[in-house]
Amino acid sequence: MFRVVAKSRAVSAAVARSFSTPVAASSAGAPSVKDVTVQLTFVDPSGARRKVPGLVGQTLWDTCMMHEIDIGPASTCAPFEAVRSEKWTEPLYGEGPTSGFDHVLLSGNGAETAAPKNGTEERMLRHYWDDDEIFPESRLASVITLTKAMDGMVVYVPDRIVDDIP
Repeated sequence: MFRVVAKSRAVSAAVARSFSTPVAASSAGAPSVKDVTVQLTFVDPSGARRKVPGLVGQTLWDTCMMHEIDIGPASTCAPFEAVRSEKWTEPLYGEGPTSGFDHVLLSGNGAETAAPKNGTEERMLRHYWDDDEIFPESRLASVITLTKAMDGMVVYVPDRIVDDIP
């Protein structure tokens, strides 16, 4: 009986070794927290600055909500389209942004790497904000997806539109 138990332990140990990978090989491909984190600086209407981390792949609006930065409500449906290459933009048939309360101004690192404004985003900005409040850097936070190139970007938050009147 001892021989059977010893043999089964040896077999199970050999099987476990054959299916396992070394620690260094398995962790080499996994990104670290630093690889998926960007530092953003938010400047409120009074000029106060607040530096917060954001996660690559999340929207700017999600980052604001995670750090309790009040930029207003966002109402966003599925994406309108996705740029797959220089020659091909895939229509996704979503509605895109459906409100313009989450207006921000982007500057600094990576601001130019944000996806270009589409017609729906431009229409929401014009519908909710006056012409003198819209600048070339004006964007909706719910549309901006963070990338690693945006590390160090400065986000200016203009005065809010009153959105809590019943």
